[in-house]
Amino acid sequence: MRTVTGPTDRVVVIGAGLSGLAAALHLVAAGRQVTVLERDDRPGGRVGAYRGPDYEIDSGATILTLPALIDEVLGVVGHTRESVGLRILDIAPAYRARFADGSEIGVYSDEEEMAAEVARMRGPGTARRYRRLRGWLKGVYEAEFRQFMDTNFDSPLDMVRIPEKRAALATLVRLGAFGRLGPKVGRIVRDPNVARLFSFQALFAGMAPKQALGVYAAIPYMDTCLGVTYPEGGMRAVAAALGRALSAAGGTLELNTDVIGIDYAGKRATAVRTADGRVFDCDAVVVTADIGSLPRFGLRHRIGLRASPSAVVAHGTIPAAVAQSWPVQAHHTIDFGHDWDGTFTEIAARRGRGKLMSDPSLLLTRPALTDPTLYIERAEQHIDIDGHLRDTVRYEPLSLLAPCPNLDAAPLAWEQLGPSYLQELLQTLEDRGYQGISRYFRIDHLDTPRTWREKGMIAGTPFSAAHLFRQTGPFRTRNLVRGRANVVLAGSGTVPGVGVPTVLLSGKLAAARITGDPRHAGFGSADSGAVAPARTH
Repeated sequence: MRTVTGPTDRVVVIGAGLSGLAAALHLVAAGRQVTVLERDDRPGGRVGAYRGPDYEIDSGATILTLPALIDEVLGVVGHTRESVGLRILDIAPAYRARFADGSEIGVYSDEEEMAAEVARMRGPGTARRYRRLRGWLKGVYEAEFRQFMDTNFDSPLDMVRIPEKRAALATLVRLGAFGRLGPKVGRIVRDPNVARLFSFQALFAGMAPKQALGVYAAIPYMDTCLGVTYPEGGMRAVAAALGRALSAAGGTLELNTDVIGIDYAGKRATAVRTADGRVFDCDAVVVTADIGSLPRFGLRHRIGLRASPSAVVAHGTIPAAVAQSWPVQAHHTIDFGHDWDGTFTEIAARRGRGKLMSDPSLLLTRPALTDPTLYIERAEQHIDIDGHLRDTVRYEPLSLLAPCPNLDAAPLAWEQLGPSYLQELLQTLEDRGYQGISRYFRIDHLDTPRTWREKGMIAGTPFSAAHLFRQTGPFRTRNLVRGRANVVLAGSGTVPGVGVPTVLLSGKLAAARITGDPRHAGFGSADSGAVAPARTH
Protein backbone atom coordinates (compact mmCIF):
# COMPACT_ATOMS: atom_id res chain seq x y z
CA MET A 1 0.00 0.00 0.00
CA ARG A 2 1.37 3.39 -0.99
CA THR A 3 1.58 5.94 1.78
CA VAL A 4 2.48 9.57 2.36
CA THR A 5 6.22 10.08 2.16
CA GLY A 6 8.39 11.93 4.65
CA PRO A 7 7.52 12.89 8.24
CA THR A 8 3.90 12.62 9.34
CA ASP A 9 4.04 13.59 13.01
CA ARG A 10 1.71 16.60 12.78
CA VAL A 11 -1.52 16.14 10.85
CA VAL A 12 -4.21 18.73 10.14
CA VAL A 13 -7.65 17.42 9.20
CA ILE A 14 -9.88 19.85 7.32
CA GLY A 15 -13.51 19.19 8.22
CA ALA A 16 -15.19 17.63 11.27
CA GLY A 17 -17.72 15.49 9.50
CA LEU A 18 -17.74 11.76 10.09
CA SER A 19 -14.86 11.06 7.71
CA GLY A 20 -12.66 13.75 9.24
CA LEU A 21 -13.38 12.67 12.80
CA ALA A 22 -12.81 9.01 11.93
CA ALA A 23 -9.49 9.86 10.29
CA ALA A 24 -8.48 11.98 13.28
CA LEU A 25 -9.26 9.24 15.81
CA HIS A 26 -7.30 6.62 13.86
CA LEU A 27 -4.39 9.03 13.54
CA VAL A 28 -4.39 9.89 17.25
CA ALA A 29 -4.49 6.18 18.03
CA ALA A 30 -1.41 5.73 15.83
CA GLY A 31 0.51 8.38 17.77
CA ARG A 32 0.09 11.42 15.53
CA GLN A 33 -0.47 14.99 16.68
CA VAL A 34 -3.86 15.85 15.22
CA THR A 35 -5.79 19.09 14.83
CA VAL A 36 -9.22 19.12 13.19
CA LEU A 37 -10.40 22.42 11.70
CA GLU A 38 -14.16 22.92 11.28
CA ARG A 39 -15.84 26.05 9.94
CA ASP A 40 -19.16 25.46 11.76
CA ASP A 41 -19.76 25.90 15.47
CA ARG A 42 -20.02 22.16 16.08
CA PRO A 43 -18.94 18.96 14.34
CA GLY A 44 -21.20 17.13 11.94
CA GLY A 45 -20.76 18.06 8.30
CA ARG A 46 -23.46 16.17 6.40
CA VAL A 47 -24.76 14.67 9.63
CA GLY A 48 -25.32 18.09 11.16
CA ALA A 49 -28.49 19.83 12.29
CA TYR A 50 -30.52 22.92 11.62
CA ARG A 51 -31.62 24.97 14.59
CA GLY A 52 -35.27 25.95 14.63
CA PRO A 53 -36.82 28.42 17.07
CA ASP A 54 -37.29 25.75 19.75
CA TYR A 55 -35.93 22.53 18.26
CA GLU A 56 -33.19 20.98 16.16
CA ILE A 57 -33.55 18.71 13.15
CA ASP A 58 -31.13 16.59 11.14
CA SER A 59 -29.83 18.58 8.18
CA GLY A 60 -28.37 15.66 6.27
CA ALA A 61 -28.32 11.88 6.58
CA THR A 62 -31.14 10.31 8.61
CA ILE A 63 -30.32 6.64 8.06
CA LEU A 64 -27.63 5.00 10.21
CA THR A 65 -26.54 1.48 9.32
CA LEU A 66 -23.58 -0.58 10.57
CA PRO A 67 -23.21 1.18 13.94
CA ALA A 68 -20.42 -1.33 14.65
CA LEU A 69 -18.23 0.96 12.55
CA ILE A 70 -18.79 3.69 15.14
CA ASP A 71 -17.75 1.23 17.82
CA GLU A 72 -14.59 0.48 15.83
CA VAL A 73 -13.66 4.16 15.53
CA LEU A 74 -14.27 4.78 19.22
CA GLY A 75 -12.46 1.61 20.19
CA VAL A 76 -9.13 2.61 18.65
CA VAL A 77 -8.81 5.28 21.35
CA GLY A 78 -10.23 3.11 24.12
CA HIS A 79 -13.75 4.49 24.15
CA THR A 80 -17.23 3.00 23.85
CA ARG A 81 -20.64 4.45 23.13
CA GLU A 82 -21.31 4.54 26.86
CA SER A 83 -18.10 6.40 27.70
CA VAL A 84 -18.92 9.19 25.24
CA GLY A 85 -22.65 9.35 25.96
CA LEU A 86 -23.91 7.93 22.68
CA ARG A 87 -27.10 5.88 22.66
CA ILE A 88 -28.21 4.22 19.43
CA LEU A 89 -31.80 3.05 19.01
CA ASP A 90 -33.10 0.35 16.69
CA ILE A 91 -35.74 1.32 14.14
CA ALA A 92 -38.29 -1.38 13.40
CA PRO A 93 -39.47 -1.34 10.75
CA ALA A 94 -36.56 0.42 9.09
CA TYR A 95 -39.04 1.83 6.57
CA ARG A 96 -42.68 1.53 5.76
CA ALA A 97 -43.25 1.58 2.02
CA ARG A 98 -46.56 2.70 0.58
CA PHE A 99 -47.31 1.94 -3.04
CA ALA A 100 -49.52 3.64 -5.59
CA ASP A 101 -52.09 0.83 -5.36
CA GLY A 102 -52.62 1.68 -1.68
CA SER A 103 -50.79 -1.34 -0.29
CA GLU A 104 -47.98 -0.96 2.21
CA ILE A 105 -45.27 -3.08 3.75
CA GLY A 106 -42.76 -2.72 6.57
CA VAL A 107 -39.07 -3.50 6.07
CA TYR A 108 -37.67 -5.57 8.95
CA SER A 109 -34.09 -6.73 9.41
CA ASP A 110 -35.12 -9.98 11.10
CA GLU A 111 -35.51 -12.65 8.41
CA GLU A 112 -38.50 -14.39 9.98
CA GLU A 113 -40.34 -11.16 10.65
CA MET A 114 -39.69 -9.89 7.13
CA ALA A 115 -40.70 -13.19 5.53
CA ALA A 116 -43.97 -13.04 7.44
CA GLU A 117 -44.53 -9.45 6.27
CA VAL A 118 -43.89 -10.40 2.64
CA ALA A 119 -46.18 -13.41 2.96
CA ARG A 120 -48.93 -11.19 4.37
CA MET A 121 -48.61 -8.79 1.47
CA ARG A 122 -47.78 -11.04 -1.50
CA GLY A 123 -48.20 -14.62 -0.38
CA PRO A 124 -45.95 -17.48 0.73
CA GLY A 125 -44.34 -17.97 -2.68
CA THR A 126 -42.98 -14.42 -2.69
CA ALA A 127 -41.85 -14.91 0.92
CA ARG A 128 -39.78 -17.94 -0.15
CA ARG A 129 -38.26 -15.92 -2.97
CA TYR A 130 -37.49 -13.13 -0.47
CA ARG A 131 -35.40 -15.61 1.52
CA ARG A 132 -33.51 -16.51 -1.63
CA LEU A 133 -32.95 -12.82 -2.39
CA ARG A 134 -31.68 -12.21 1.13
CA GLY A 135 -29.13 -14.99 0.68
CA TRP A 136 -27.92 -13.43 -2.57
CA LEU A 137 -27.64 -9.95 -1.03
CA LYS A 138 -25.65 -11.41 1.86
CA GLY A 139 -23.28 -13.23 -0.49
CA VAL A 140 -22.52 -10.06 -2.43
CA TYR A 141 -22.03 -8.02 0.75
CA GLU A 142 -19.71 -10.54 2.37
CA ALA A 143 -17.62 -10.93 -0.78
CA GLU A 144 -17.02 -7.23 -1.21
CA PHE A 145 -17.04 -5.52 2.18
CA ARG A 146 -13.52 -6.26 3.41
CA GLN A 147 -11.88 -6.73 0.02
CA PHE A 148 -13.43 -3.87 -1.93
CA MET A 149 -14.97 -1.38 0.53
CA ASP A 150 -12.76 -1.52 3.63
CA THR A 151 -9.53 -1.37 1.66
CA ASN A 152 -7.12 0.95 -0.12
CA PHE A 153 -6.36 0.29 -3.77
CA ASP A 154 -3.14 1.42 -5.41
CA SER A 155 -4.22 0.16 -8.83
CA PRO A 156 -7.17 -1.62 -10.44
CA LEU A 157 -4.73 -4.48 -10.92
CA ASP A 158 -4.88 -5.05 -7.16
CA MET A 159 -8.19 -6.82 -7.80
CA VAL A 160 -6.37 -9.67 -9.55
CA ARG A 161 -2.86 -9.30 -8.16
CA ILE A 162 -3.78 -9.75 -4.46
CA PRO A 163 -5.02 -13.32 -3.79
CA GLU A 164 -7.78 -12.40 -1.32
CA LYS A 165 -9.18 -9.80 -3.69
CA ARG A 166 -8.93 -12.13 -6.65
CA ALA A 167 -10.92 -14.77 -4.75
CA ALA A 168 -13.56 -12.21 -3.74
CA LEU A 169 -13.79 -10.99 -7.33
CA ALA A 170 -14.37 -14.55 -8.51
CA THR A 171 -17.17 -14.92 -5.95
CA LEU A 172 -18.83 -11.74 -7.20
CA VAL A 173 -18.63 -12.98 -10.79
CA ARG A 174 -20.16 -16.31 -9.75
CA LEU A 175 -23.00 -14.48 -7.97
CA GLY A 176 -23.76 -12.41 -11.05
CA ALA A 177 -22.90 -9.18 -9.26
CA PHE A 178 -21.70 -7.53 -12.47
CA GLY A 179 -25.14 -7.76 -14.00
CA ARG A 180 -27.76 -5.08 -13.31
CA LEU A 181 -29.16 -4.80 -9.79
CA GLY A 182 -32.79 -4.00 -10.57
CA PRO A 183 -33.34 -6.80 -13.12
CA LYS A 184 -31.50 -9.30 -10.89
CA VAL A 185 -33.65 -8.51 -7.86
CA GLY A 186 -36.76 -8.59 -10.03
CA ARG A 187 -35.92 -12.02 -11.41
CA ILE A 188 -35.46 -13.42 -7.91
CA VAL A 189 -38.59 -12.05 -6.19
CA ARG A 190 -40.87 -11.73 -9.27
CA ASP A 191 -42.95 -9.06 -7.57
CA PRO A 192 -42.37 -5.45 -8.68
CA ASN A 193 -43.34 -3.85 -5.39
CA VAL A 194 -41.18 -6.15 -3.29
CA ALA A 195 -38.34 -5.70 -5.78
CA ARG A 196 -38.47 -1.93 -5.20
CA LEU A 197 -37.76 -2.43 -1.50
CA PHE A 198 -34.45 -4.12 -2.30
CA SER A 199 -33.27 -1.99 -5.21
CA PHE A 200 -34.33 1.65 -4.65
CA GLN A 201 -31.15 2.06 -2.58
CA ALA A 202 -29.24 2.29 -5.87
CA LEU A 203 -30.31 5.93 -5.77
CA PHE A 204 -27.94 6.39 -2.78
CA ALA A 205 -25.15 5.47 -5.21
CA GLY A 206 -26.45 7.88 -7.83
CA MET A 207 -27.83 5.24 -10.17
CA ALA A 208 -31.18 3.92 -11.39
CA PRO A 209 -31.70 0.32 -10.20
CA LYS A 210 -32.01 -0.92 -13.78
CA GLN A 211 -28.57 0.58 -14.53
CA ALA A 212 -26.69 -0.05 -11.26
CA LEU A 213 -24.39 -3.04 -11.08
CA GLY A 214 -25.30 -5.91 -8.80
CA VAL A 215 -22.28 -5.14 -6.63
CA TYR A 216 -24.40 -2.38 -5.12
CA ALA A 217 -26.52 -5.09 -3.51
CA ALA A 218 -24.35 -4.37 -0.48
CA ILE A 219 -26.37 -1.19 0.09
CA PRO A 220 -29.83 -2.80 0.32
CA TYR A 221 -28.29 -5.59 2.39
CA MET A 222 -27.06 -3.09 4.97
CA ASP A 223 -30.41 -1.27 4.84
CA THR A 224 -32.82 -4.18 4.90
CA CYS A 225 -30.94 -7.05 6.56
CA LEU A 226 -28.41 -5.55 8.98
CA GLY A 227 -30.90 -3.01 10.29
CA VAL A 228 -31.39 0.74 10.44
CA THR A 229 -30.70 2.60 13.67
CA TYR A 230 -30.99 6.14 14.99
CA PRO A 231 -28.93 7.98 17.63
CA GLU A 232 -30.86 9.41 20.52
CA GLY A 233 -30.89 13.17 20.05
CA GLY A 234 -30.48 12.97 16.27
CA MET A 235 -27.77 12.04 13.79
CA ARG A 236 -25.71 14.96 15.04
CA ALA A 237 -25.14 12.98 18.23
CA VAL A 238 -22.73 10.67 16.40
CA ALA A 239 -20.40 13.50 15.38
CA ALA A 240 -20.65 15.05 18.85
CA ALA A 241 -19.66 11.73 20.43
CA LEU A 242 -16.69 11.27 18.10
CA GLY A 243 -15.62 14.83 18.86
CA ARG A 244 -15.70 14.11 22.59
CA ALA A 245 -13.63 10.99 22.05
CA LEU A 246 -11.08 12.94 20.04
CA SER A 247 -10.68 15.59 22.73
CA ALA A 248 -10.41 12.96 25.46
CA ALA A 249 -7.70 11.17 23.47
CA GLY A 250 -5.65 14.35 23.19
CA GLY A 251 -6.60 15.57 19.73
CA THR A 252 -7.72 19.13 19.11
CA LEU A 253 -10.99 20.20 17.53
CA GLU A 254 -11.04 23.83 16.41
CA LEU A 255 -14.58 25.02 15.69
CA ASN A 256 -15.63 28.24 13.93
CA THR A 257 -12.42 27.93 11.95
CA ASP A 258 -12.79 28.44 8.21
CA VAL A 259 -9.88 27.14 6.14
CA ILE A 260 -8.98 29.42 3.25
CA GLY A 261 -6.02 27.56 1.80
CA ILE A 262 -3.05 25.23 2.06
CA ASP A 263 0.57 26.38 1.76
CA TYR A 264 2.86 24.20 -0.37
CA ALA A 265 6.60 23.90 -0.79
CA GLY A 266 6.91 22.04 -4.05
CA LYS A 267 4.67 18.99 -3.75
CA ARG A 268 4.45 19.07 0.04
CA ALA A 269 1.81 20.82 2.10
CA THR A 270 3.51 22.74 4.86
CA ALA A 271 0.69 24.63 6.57
CA VAL A 272 -3.05 25.25 6.58
CA ARG A 273 -4.34 28.83 6.67
CA THR A 274 -7.60 29.96 8.24
CA ALA A 275 -9.78 33.03 7.79
CA ASP A 276 -8.96 34.34 11.27
CA GLY A 277 -5.28 34.69 10.37
CA ARG A 278 -3.91 31.55 11.97
CA VAL A 279 -1.50 29.18 10.27
CA PHE A 280 -1.33 25.54 11.31
CA ASP A 281 2.01 23.97 10.43
CA CYS A 282 1.74 20.36 9.39
CA ASP A 283 3.52 17.31 8.02
CA ALA A 284 0.38 15.94 6.36
CA VAL A 285 -3.16 17.08 5.60
CA VAL A 286 -6.44 15.20 5.33
CA VAL A 287 -9.00 17.10 3.23
CA THR A 288 -12.63 16.07 3.65
CA ALA A 289 -14.19 18.83 1.56
CA ASP A 290 -16.55 17.89 -1.25
CA ILE A 291 -14.75 17.26 -4.51
CA GLY A 292 -16.44 20.38 -5.88
CA SER A 293 -14.47 22.45 -3.35
CA LEU A 294 -11.01 20.95 -3.96
CA PRO A 295 -9.67 23.84 -6.11
CA ARG A 296 -9.69 26.21 -3.14
CA PHE A 297 -7.09 23.92 -1.54
CA GLY A 298 -4.85 23.77 -4.58
CA LEU A 299 -6.24 20.36 -5.57
CA ARG A 300 -8.11 19.03 -8.57
CA HIS A 301 -10.55 16.25 -9.25
CA ARG A 302 -10.42 14.38 -12.50
CA ILE A 303 -12.21 15.80 -15.50
CA GLY A 304 -15.50 14.27 -16.60
CA LEU A 305 -16.88 13.14 -13.25
CA ARG A 306 -20.60 12.44 -13.38
CA ALA A 307 -22.49 13.59 -10.31
CA SER A 308 -25.32 11.78 -8.54
CA PRO A 309 -28.89 13.09 -8.64
CA SER A 310 -29.70 15.72 -6.04
CA ALA A 311 -32.64 16.33 -3.71
CA VAL A 312 -35.09 18.92 -2.52
CA VAL A 313 -35.47 18.66 1.26
CA ALA A 314 -37.91 20.57 3.46
CA HIS A 315 -37.35 20.64 7.22
CA GLY A 316 -39.75 21.85 9.86
CA THR A 317 -42.41 20.82 12.37
CA ILE A 318 -46.01 19.68 12.30
CA PRO A 319 -48.60 19.15 15.05
CA ALA A 320 -48.25 15.55 16.18
CA ALA A 321 -52.03 15.15 16.12
CA VAL A 322 -52.07 15.97 12.41
CA ALA A 323 -49.31 13.51 11.58
CA GLN A 324 -50.96 10.81 13.67
CA SER A 325 -53.93 10.88 11.29
CA TRP A 326 -51.82 9.91 8.27
CA PRO A 327 -52.14 6.50 6.63
CA VAL A 328 -48.61 5.44 7.61
CA GLN A 329 -46.99 5.78 11.03
CA ALA A 330 -43.23 5.21 10.75
CA HIS A 331 -39.88 6.87 11.31
CA HIS A 332 -39.18 6.55 7.56
CA THR A 333 -42.02 6.39 5.07
CA ILE A 334 -41.31 5.89 1.38
CA ASP A 335 -44.35 6.84 -0.66
CA PHE A 336 -43.87 5.44 -4.15
CA GLY A 337 -45.51 6.81 -7.28
CA HIS A 338 -46.81 4.68 -10.15
CA ASP A 339 -44.03 5.28 -12.67
CA TRP A 340 -40.98 3.88 -10.91
CA ASP A 341 -38.68 3.48 -13.92
CA GLY A 342 -39.80 6.81 -15.36
CA THR A 343 -38.86 8.59 -12.14
CA PHE A 344 -35.27 7.41 -12.35
CA THR A 345 -35.08 8.24 -16.05
CA GLU A 346 -36.07 11.80 -15.20
CA ILE A 347 -33.79 12.46 -12.24
CA ALA A 348 -30.71 10.44 -13.28
CA ALA A 349 -30.52 11.70 -16.85
CA ARG A 350 -27.32 12.85 -18.50
CA ARG A 351 -26.24 16.46 -18.83
CA GLY A 352 -29.06 18.78 -19.87
CA ARG A 353 -31.70 16.03 -20.03
CA GLY A 354 -32.91 15.89 -16.44
CA LYS A 355 -36.47 16.62 -15.37
CA LEU A 356 -38.40 16.95 -12.15
CA MET A 357 -40.32 13.84 -11.15
CA SER A 358 -43.65 13.73 -13.00
CA ASP A 359 -44.90 11.03 -10.58
CA PRO A 360 -43.03 11.67 -7.33
CA SER A 361 -41.66 9.04 -4.98
CA LEU A 362 -41.04 10.74 -1.64
CA LEU A 363 -39.40 10.11 1.73
CA LEU A 364 -41.00 11.37 4.93
CA THR A 365 -38.86 11.28 8.08
CA ARG A 366 -40.45 11.54 11.55
CA PRO A 367 -37.67 10.85 14.08
CA ALA A 368 -39.76 11.52 17.19
CA LEU A 369 -41.55 8.22 16.57
CA THR A 370 -38.27 6.54 17.51
CA ASP A 371 -36.86 9.18 19.86
CA PRO A 372 -39.66 10.83 21.89
CA THR A 373 -37.20 13.35 23.35
CA LEU A 374 -37.53 15.19 20.02
CA TYR A 375 -41.17 16.18 20.51
CA ILE A 376 -41.72 19.92 21.05
CA GLU A 377 -44.33 21.39 23.39
CA ARG A 378 -45.49 24.85 22.28
CA ALA A 379 -47.64 27.32 24.17
CA GLU A 380 -50.67 27.51 21.90
CA GLN A 381 -54.25 27.52 23.06
CA HIS A 382 -56.53 25.10 21.24
CA ILE A 383 -59.60 22.96 21.76
CA ASP A 384 -58.87 19.24 21.76
CA ILE A 385 -61.06 16.53 20.27
CA ASP A 386 -62.94 16.19 23.58
CA GLY A 387 -63.86 19.88 23.55
CA HIS A 388 -61.40 20.88 26.29
CA LEU A 389 -59.31 24.06 26.12
CA ARG A 390 -55.59 23.25 26.14
CA ASP A 391 -52.65 25.62 26.55
CA THR A 392 -50.01 23.63 24.69
CA VAL A 393 -49.70 21.81 21.38
CA ARG A 394 -47.28 18.97 20.79
CA TYR A 395 -45.25 19.23 17.59
CA GLU A 396 -42.82 16.83 16.00
CA PRO A 397 -39.91 17.39 13.59
CA LEU A 398 -40.65 16.45 9.98
CA SER A 399 -38.46 16.25 6.89
CA LEU A 400 -39.64 15.69 3.34
CA LEU A 401 -37.12 14.57 0.71
CA ALA A 402 -37.81 14.55 -3.02
CA PRO A 403 -35.06 13.30 -5.36
CA CYS A 404 -34.36 15.63 -8.26
CA PRO A 405 -31.80 16.07 -11.04
CA ASN A 406 -28.51 17.76 -10.25
CA LEU A 407 -27.56 21.07 -11.81
CA ASP A 408 -25.57 19.44 -14.61
CA ALA A 409 -28.57 17.37 -15.66
CA ALA A 410 -31.08 20.22 -15.21
CA PRO A 411 -29.74 23.75 -14.50
CA LEU A 412 -33.03 24.97 -13.07
CA ALA A 413 -33.59 28.34 -11.38
CA TRP A 414 -34.16 26.90 -7.92
CA GLU A 415 -34.31 30.26 -6.17
CA GLN A 416 -37.67 30.83 -7.93
CA LEU A 417 -38.70 27.21 -8.46
CA GLY A 418 -38.05 25.84 -4.97
CA PRO A 419 -41.06 27.21 -3.03
CA SER A 420 -43.58 26.49 -5.79
CA TYR A 421 -42.24 22.98 -6.36
CA LEU A 422 -42.49 22.29 -2.65
CA GLN A 423 -46.16 23.28 -2.71
CA GLU A 424 -46.72 20.83 -5.58
CA LEU A 425 -45.12 18.05 -3.54
CA LEU A 426 -47.22 18.86 -0.48
CA GLN A 427 -50.38 18.78 -2.59
CA THR A 428 -49.30 15.40 -3.98
CA LEU A 429 -49.04 14.10 -0.42
CA GLU A 430 -52.43 15.59 0.47
CA ASP A 431 -53.92 13.76 -2.49
CA ARG A 432 -52.34 10.53 -1.28
CA GLY A 433 -53.95 10.80 2.13
CA TYR A 434 -51.50 12.85 4.21
CA GLN A 435 -54.20 15.26 5.26
CA GLY A 436 -53.15 18.60 6.71
CA ILE A 437 -49.54 18.52 5.55
CA SER A 438 -50.00 21.52 3.24
CA ARG A 439 -51.69 23.61 5.91
CA TYR A 440 -49.85 22.64 9.07
CA PHE A 441 -46.27 21.80 8.04
CA ARG A 442 -44.23 24.77 9.32
CA ILE A 443 -41.14 24.80 7.13
CA ASP A 444 -38.03 26.44 8.56
CA HIS A 445 -35.46 25.25 5.99
CA LEU A 446 -35.76 24.40 2.32
CA ASP A 447 -32.69 22.88 0.67
CA THR A 448 -32.43 22.62 -3.11
CA PRO A 449 -29.57 21.94 -5.54
CA ARG A 450 -28.76 25.62 -5.24
CA THR A 451 -28.19 25.15 -1.49
CA TRP A 452 -25.76 22.31 -2.11
CA ARG A 453 -23.93 24.25 -4.84
CA GLU A 454 -23.47 27.23 -2.51
CA LYS A 455 -21.87 24.82 -0.03
CA GLY A 456 -19.33 23.82 -2.68
CA MET A 457 -20.86 20.46 -3.62
CA ILE A 458 -20.31 19.19 -7.14
CA ALA A 459 -23.24 19.85 -9.52
CA GLY A 460 -25.40 20.90 -6.56
CA THR A 461 -25.78 17.43 -5.08
CA PRO A 462 -25.05 16.25 -1.53
CA PHE A 463 -24.49 12.72 -2.90
CA SER A 464 -21.19 13.49 -4.67
CA ALA A 465 -19.96 11.54 -7.68
CA ALA A 466 -22.25 8.79 -8.97
CA HIS A 467 -21.08 5.22 -8.53
CA LEU A 468 -20.72 4.42 -12.19
CA PHE A 469 -18.36 1.52 -12.81
CA ARG A 470 -15.68 4.00 -13.86
CA GLN A 471 -16.20 5.91 -10.60
CA THR A 472 -16.26 2.97 -8.18
CA GLY A 473 -13.69 1.03 -6.16
CA PRO A 474 -10.20 1.36 -7.62
CA PHE A 475 -11.62 3.65 -10.34
CA ARG A 476 -13.06 6.21 -7.90
CA THR A 477 -11.15 9.40 -7.08
CA ARG A 478 -8.14 8.14 -5.13
CA ASN A 479 -7.56 9.26 -1.58
CA LEU A 480 -3.82 9.63 -2.16
CA VAL A 481 -3.69 12.84 -4.19
CA ARG A 482 -1.73 12.74 -7.41
CA GLY A 483 0.97 15.41 -7.50
CA ARG A 484 0.85 16.07 -3.74
CA ALA A 485 3.24 14.14 -1.52
CA ASN A 486 1.39 14.48 1.77
CA VAL A 487 -2.27 15.35 1.09
CA VAL A 488 -4.95 12.68 1.50
CA LEU A 489 -8.68 12.87 0.74
CA ALA A 490 -11.56 11.50 2.82
CA GLY A 491 -15.31 11.75 2.47
CA SER A 492 -18.01 10.72 0.05
CA GLY A 493 -16.20 11.84 -3.09
CA THR A 494 -13.32 9.43 -2.65
CA VAL A 495 -13.10 5.76 -1.73
CA PRO A 496 -15.18 3.86 -0.84
CA GLY A 497 -18.06 6.27 -1.56
CA VAL A 498 -21.35 7.80 -0.43
CA GLY A 499 -23.13 6.90 2.82
CA VAL A 500 -22.55 7.00 6.56
CA PRO A 501 -20.78 3.61 6.82
CA THR A 502 -18.61 4.34 3.81
CA VAL A 503 -17.46 7.77 4.98
CA LEU A 504 -16.48 6.27 8.33
CA LEU A 505 -14.42 3.74 6.38
CA SER A 506 -13.09 6.58 4.25
CA GLY A 507 -11.62 8.25 7.32
CA LYS A 508 -9.90 5.04 8.36
CA LEU A 509 -8.51 4.48 4.86
CA ALA A 510 -7.20 8.05 4.72
CA ALA A 511 -5.44 7.58 8.06
CA ALA A 512 -3.89 4.37 6.76
CA ARG A 513 -2.34 6.31 3.87
CA ILE A 514 -0.50 8.42 6.44
CA THR A 515 0.44 5.80 9.01
CA GLY A 516 0.90 2.76 6.81
CA ASP A 517 -1.21 0.78 9.30
CA PRO A 518 -4.41 -0.42 7.59
CA ARG A 519 -6.14 -1.43 10.82
CA HIS A 520 -4.72 0.88 13.52
CA ALA A 521 -4.80 -1.85 16.13
CA GLY A 522 -3.91 -0.79 19.66
CA PHE A 523 -3.99 2.62 21.25
CA GLY A 524 -1.97 5.78 21.03
CA SER A 525 0.32 6.90 23.83
CA ALA A 526 -0.87 9.31 26.49
CA ASP A 527 0.56 12.30 24.66
CA SER A 528 -0.26 11.03 21.17
CA GLY A 529 -2.75 13.78 20.47
CA ALA A 530 -0.63 16.86 21.18
CA VAL A 531 -1.89 19.94 19.38
CA ALA A 532 -0.44 20.95 16.04
CA PRO A 533 0.65 24.48 16.96
CA ALA A 534 -1.01 27.44 15.30
CA ARG A 535 0.90 30.57 14.46
CA THR A 536 -0.13 33.96 13.11
CA HIS A 537 1.16 35.79 10.11
